[in-house]
Amino acid sequence: MADRPRSGPGRGWLLRLVIAFAFAQGAVSMARPAVSYRALALGADATAVGVIAGVYALLPLFVAVPLGRRTDHGRCAPLLPLGVLLISGGCALSGLVSSLPAMAAWSGVMGLGHLCFVIGAQSIVARQSAPDEQDRNFGHFTIGASLGQLIGPIAAGALISADSGALGRTSALALLVSAGVCAVALASLWRIEHRRATGSGPAPGDKVPVRAILGARGVPAGILISMAVLSATDILTAYLPVVGEHRSIAPATVGLLLSLRAAATIACRLVMTPLLRLLGRRALLTTSCLLAGSLCAGVALPVSVPVLAVMLAVLGFCLGVGQPLSMTTVVRAAPDGARSTALALRLTGNRLGQVAAPAAAGLIAGAVGVAAPFVLLGVGLLGAAGLGLRGEGRTGSAIASEPDEAGSGPAPARGVAGPASVPAPEDAGPAPVPAPEDARHA
Repeated sequence: MADRPRSGPGRGWLLRLVIAFAFAQGAVSMARPAVSYRALALGADATAVGVIAGVYALLPLFVAVPLGRRTDHGRCAPLLPLGVLLISGGCALSGLVSSLPAMAAWSGVMGLGHLCFVIGAQSIVARQSAPDEQDRNFGHFTIGASLGQLIGPIAAGALISADSGALGRTSALALLVSAGVCAVALASLWRIEHRRATGSGPAPGDKVPVRAILGARGVPAGILISMAVLSATDILTAYLPVVGEHRSIAPATVGLLLSLRAAATIACRLVMTPLLRLLGRRALLTTSCLLAGSLCAGVALPVSVPVLAVMLAVLGFCLGVGQPLSMTTVVRAAPDGARSTALALRLTGNRLGQVAAPAAAGLIAGAVGVAAPFVLLGVGLLGAAGLGLRGEGRTGSAIASEPDEAGSGPAPARGVAGPASVPAPEDAGPAPVPAPEDARHA
């Protein structure tokens, strides 16, 4: 009888992965607002800030699917230290250069590193989680991202001075510190990937066509919902500093507001299981997107800082639902032997949103005003709510009742199928503790 993926007490690997992800995501969450402030200090306007934020996601657009293919047929762990090194290098060099094009380029390197880390980490979680553990493990995994998003902006706000004359120097310091924070993640990257979970995917010649993956019911909806949610998180991180500058909100206060949003996301993922039991997957996803869309549009209003704090807290709670559930949706709907590639396609969609949304936000901000991008985000999240009503592909019960698809063990033809052989979901699952990136800054 095929062995099941390791579960229960043998989850030290997951704790180490969560710790590493928290440091890596914390560095990115610290660097993103610091890049915006440094760009402003170098003379960038709102449009230029949007372009630089978009370049962060541009390079990953071209490598996500090849990395997913590689992960379907080989080890995932080597992508983790590679990602850490690229993030650290991108952060440090963004703080050392003094031209906007160079900042944009190194911001792209940072984004590539984040993509490598997230694809490798999600694939490990998928391979080493039994079908009934996916929601919990993906939820725990994305809590690492939320912790990073909680601490990073606070640290950035504490380091960056509100004095415009010192903004260039203090934002550069924040970027250098973020490089060091990311490097700490290397200390947790040991014995994370089990040998029996590697090399278990299909033969390299048996690639599932991308068209077939995208044609699976549930995959496109999961990708689009993830795009909308991550774009909202990304533009909040990149553009709230710009809004703060226009409303005379100090950088330290902006950092606290962004961290409040992240804390609410963590709270959401800690209570995801009872929420799912109470409302059900479809109702929870739809309701959270509807509320998030309304609150995103509300950020455009000239409200006081306390009211803005309440709005961002509720918004963060609602945004905590989309990423974990969209991950599980994509993993369950993807064809056997192509779940890592499906997750990579989801990340490609995320990065596409990270390229298009900030660029569109920059154009809108330049033409209409810095608060207008948040109205655009609200519209996108309302559209995601409509997609949530469509449901998903294979359900959890269906997966549990189909041993071959569930990947309960390394069968001769499929290895550690399902979650085992197929890499998996940036922010994650419904049951135990829901939760990326972009993360995915997961």
